[in-house]
Amino acid sequence: MNLITSAIGQGLLWGLLGIGLFLTFRILDFPDMTVEGTFPLGAAVCVTAISHGMSPLLATILAFLAGMVAGLITGLLYTKGRIPILLAGILVMTACYSVNLRIMGTSNISLLGKQSFFTNSFLESLPKFFDSVTLGLFIIIIVIVLLALFLQTELGQAFIATGDNEKMAKSLGIATDQMKNMGLMVSNGLIALSGALIAQSNDYADVNMGIGIIVIGLASIIIGEVVFGELTMNQRLVAVVCGSVIYRFVLLLVLKAGFGTNDLNLISSVVLALCLMLPTIRTKLGLGRVLRRGVEIPKKQVNDND
Repeated sequence: MNLITSAIGQGLLWGLLGIGLFLTFRILDFPDMTVEGTFPLGAAVCVTAISHGMSPLLATILAFLAGMVAGLITGLLYTKGRIPILLAGILVMTACYSVNLRIMGTSNISLLGKQSFFTNSFLESLPKFFDSVTLGLFIIIIVIVLLALFLQTELGQAFIATGDNEKMAKSLGIATDQMKNMGLMVSNGLIALSGALIAQSNDYADVNMGIGIIVIGLASIIIGEVVFGELTMNQRLVAVVCGSVIYRFVLLLVLKAGFGTNDLNLISSVVLALCLMLPTIRTKLGLGRVLRRGVEIPKKQVNDND
């Protein structure tokens, strides 16, 4: 029971990463590699601020703002510097590694004995692992509601239109470059927020905790889409979080099967690859059935003629 509760709680906290990546990967329709830098950036800023006496709430907000700044830099490199988005993200991601070391002053910082969101009296009174479930659910609901309301506004519709058809959006007078910058800022802000919460849950921040993060985010998105199928925009936000929880259960089963923690990145890549290939596999299987039917019909006709 504790393992199931822990998987749900971790899935909710990691769900913020999936939602953040969803804004760029699905709505704006481009890959943003900045996530592998902003996730540990959020953790580094938050844990360092807390270790210097700042309240967990202010430290978490500061982490969110730091992620937004990193996203803005990527956006400016892309929209103003005309650097391809993939390369712009890689440049900022690489720079974040040095920035994180500067912020922390070392490769990792522990939060043991320090205050965090998870050390308040209410969450500590809950059964084991229910603290992450409660906090994760609370924050996820707030984020999804705010994003759902935003996407219904004129600004939100302009943001969606930019990803759907940039040329058409420009013809309607939408400042597409500003929409891209805004999307990258909000996306990386949420990803840094996820990093800050995960760091507080684990009681430490490490400069290397961003390695492979984009695969985890993509897995949450793809699993949610594969499991729940065609959905509205608001429903897709919920599906991403559900995909994150399902992904955590997959990892739990993998660990129960005897694999080690060193294999998690490999397993994550395999799971993501299978999910991405699933539509193709379904199509090929469908074509196979059609071909088999096409072969059977002539045979029946030949027999009837005989």
